[in-house]
Amino acid sequence: MHSLSRARLLPLLISKEFRSLTTSRAWWLLLLLIGPLAGHSFITAVDLYAEASGIAGGPSALAQGLSPLDGIFVPTFGAYDLAVTLLFPFVAIRVIAAERTSGAWKLMLQSPAGVPAMLFAKAVALLMAWLLAWIPGLIAVLFWKLYGGWIAIPETLNLLLGHLLRMILASGVAVAAAALANSAASAAIVTLGFTVGTWVLEFVAAGRGGWLQKAASFTPASALRIFEQGLFRLSTVTVTLLLGLAGFTLAAIWLRQGDAPRIRWIRTALAVAVFTMALYTASLPRAAWDVSENRRNSFPEADEVALRRIRDPLLITVYLAAEDPRRLDLDRNILSKLERILPHVDIVYAARSRSGLFEAPGDHYGEIWYEIGGRKQMSRSTTEHIVLDNLYQLAQAPPPSNSEIEPPGHPLPARPTGAALLYYLAWPLAVALAAWLNFRTRTYS
Repeated sequence: MHSLSRARLLPLLISKEFRSLTTSRAWWLLLLLIGPLAGHSFITAVDLYAEASGIAGGPSALAQGLSPLDGIFVPTFGAYDLAVTLLFPFVAIRVIAAERTSGAWKLMLQSPAGVPAMLFAKAVALLMAWLLAWIPGLIAVLFWKLYGGWIAIPETLNLLLGHLLRMILASGVAVAAAALANSAASAAIVTLGFTVGTWVLEFVAAGRGGWLQKAASFTPASALRIFEQGLFRLSTVTVTLLLGLAGFTLAAIWLRQGDAPRIRWIRTALAVAVFTMALYTASLPRAAWDVSENRRNSFPEADEVALRRIRDPLLITVYLAAEDPRRLDLDRNILSKLERILPHVDIVYAARSRSGLFEAPGDHYGEIWYEIGGRKQMSRSTTEHIVLDNLYQLAQAPPPSNSEIEPPGHPLPARPTGAALLYYLAWPLAVALAAWLNFRTRTYS
């Protein structure tokens, strides 16, 4: 009977949390700003896409390289990455800080729902608020369709999933900071510190290799970049969800009243230990799927079939600095694909500097060594077919015959008709009117 009452309380709690969220000026400010931000990104992207498509009467420039994912949707939803970094944390912090400051949290703890159920209701309310903020971005997708643009459903949904996971992680960090800090201002500083820390980790890990580079691949910016490239990576999804859950778990520990500080710290240490082990385990799977329409993250199918026959471990030693453009091309176009296909790949970055400007002549700079079954071969090329030919020679396997047809692009010389009126005028007015009606109704109720 007690569990049944809790189940009946959960919808009421979610409704209560969402109504409370609509009293937050931070959320209304987020709604107000996200329209012009997403609209400006969309309008600029459509104009640039039209120019590349030859809207002025000339031929389409590199039509095969024109993809709506890169040209339209990634720039448009880039506004949401900015919003979830700078605006949304204040919304998430408020759902905890406002009740702690007013003393309402102590009263809520007397309900039979329990702390986990109340935090779950807050998480659902934050999700609902974020989905409402997605309306301008989804309208941009509709506009693009009305203009006659192409939409590849798998890669578009994958991009939306990446932004959704980005919000879940930001919510977990903000809620944990609000539970640990004494005030909303302190929680905001902690959240900003976490974001800056991930940027520092990416900077330091560039070119380091090993576990540091592995950890940096799960930072919010790096994780989102994977989805923007049309790649669905199981480890990225799992690690991001676990990090968001870890934030809410820490919040549940510190929001319980009556526990001694020593008990809280013990539970925190245990939670950190458990989640550290879970995160390490979740980061190990290499399963990934290329959902991009043009298969940008994959080798030709014939090459993938041939590469999967190689069972011996592959050791790659790269003498290229982190800031060398050849290193970036090698990582993106070769190494990341090999890691998804071959069962055993070990990559060693042997360059001693970040730029490669001060490498000694005897440091082998620019060389890339491949080793399979004790056989070694050196190359300086980062071109796909040259690297694959080297691997086939080392593996003593015949190269396949590739006859794949280059996927067509999707040029569209269209103008963003009606978008400026909607995003710069109609959306701000609609949000302002809705906010005024919301606060006016609450004033007279």
